[in-house]
Parts: sequence; C-alpha cells; structure tokens
Amino acid sequence: MELDEVLESLRDGRIGTGRARTLISLNAIERVGGFARVDASRMERTGTPEVVLGSTKTLAEAEAIAARLLRTSGVALISRVRPRDRGRLAERLRRRGATVTLARRSTAVLARRRGRRGARGRVGIMAAGTSDIGTAEEARLMCEAMDCECVTAYDVGIAALGRVFPAVEEMARAGAGAIIVVAGMEGALATVVSSLVDVPVIGVPTSVGYGHGGRGAAALASMLQSCAPGLAVVNIDNGIGGGAAAARIARRSR
Repeated sequence: MELDEVLESLRDGRIGTGRARTLISLNAIERVGGFARVDASRMERTGTPEVVLGSTKTLAEAEAIAARLLRTSGVALISRVRPRDRGRLAERLRRRGATVTLARRSTAVLARRRGRRGARGRVGIMAAGTSDIGTAEEARLMCEAMDCECVTAYDVGIAALGRVFPAVEEMARAGAGAIIVVAGMEGALATVVSSLVDVPVIGVPTSVGYGHGGRGAAALASMLQSCAPGLAVVNIDNGIGGGAAAARIARRSR
C-alpha cells in the first residue's frame, strides 16, 4: 500500500492508527549513497535494529550507513568490523555525537544517539570458555541495542562443572527472562543450563574446536540433539541472532 493510500484510509476510517503506523513503517526504506537501502523503521516496527555487516564494507560505507541509522532510529550496530577499522569507526561515530560501546574480544560496534531508555528486559549470557567471549559479547551488544540489561558469566564451561551452578544462580537472582549460552567444542553447556532453569535458553554454538566436528559442527549438532526441553539454537557464531531472540523473549516477559 502506497503512503498516500495509507493516509487516505486512515482519514476515511477504514484503518486505525496502529495499522496505519505499521503500513507507514513498511514504506520507510531510505537510500544511502547509492550503495545501500536502509530499513529506517525496523527498530520501531520490530524492536530489533538493522545490523550492518562491517566485514564487506569500507570504513566510509559503514560510517555512512551507521550515521543514517543513528538519525532515523537512534541506534546503529555494526558487526564483524575489520580490526583495523574498529577504532577509527568508533571515533568517527563519536564525532557525530553518538555514544559508542565496544566489546571485549569482539569486532562489533554499538552506537547510540538517543539516551538509554529504561530497561525493557534482562538477559543472562554465559560463555563456556574464554575463546567464546567474542561471540557472547556480540550477543550482549545486540541485547543492549534492544534496551535489555545483561548479566554475564564467562569461562564457566562444564570441564569444571562446579563453575556452572553459581553462574546459573546469579542469572536466576537477577530475574533473567532468557539465557544465552555460548559454547564451542561439544557445546554441552547449553543442555546443562537448559536442564536447570525455567526460562528459555538460546544456544549459540561457536567455531571453537578442532579435529572431527571442529569449527562448530559438533557444538551445533550437540545442541540440536539436546535432550533438555526449552533449548532453542541459532547458527554457528551467530551472536547477533542469539541476542535478538533472547532480547525479544526478555522484553515480552518483562
């Protein structure tokens, strides 16, 4: 439906304001520099920001798209930024008036122009080993972009099972509405956590591993074959997808 038709339908009483808002948001595609089309209203429409894949873009392109997103939705999340460009991109966005958050062991960059709103949910994030922290931090930035608070517990894999239980208790005390579990190797931490908690668990397998089933294949297969109900699984190294799923759940539970 074209914009004029939406407005005429609203004027004539054929649709309500909620329906009109949705239809208008579907028309809000903006061109950036002749090389990108930005879904300017995605954050408002779905609660999930449009994420810019930085690895396939020049520094100037990533900055231009992020600047447009900051103007339209107030938040820009750029993932997989080249290591040499990460600091430069952060500085350029700060000069544009954005508050920039960087993550440990991750190349993701989160920029905000608007002030942080009140938390709309709480997500727990667990990483099995230190090699999984980068993906966990990518998930954290996605959750924060969606206005969720995060409680993190890293290096709590089942190789030393006693580390798991205090982390789970911390998530429960914090009132996490969903828990993201990031794990490589055989990915068993996700099943263990899902067997202990009463909230949805999002498993994120990582490409940490070697030999047969290495590079995430074993972790993905193990999580998909989990015998613990309540575990949902995203693709290998997909911290962005895991963060979006958990944040949506947590926002609803809030």
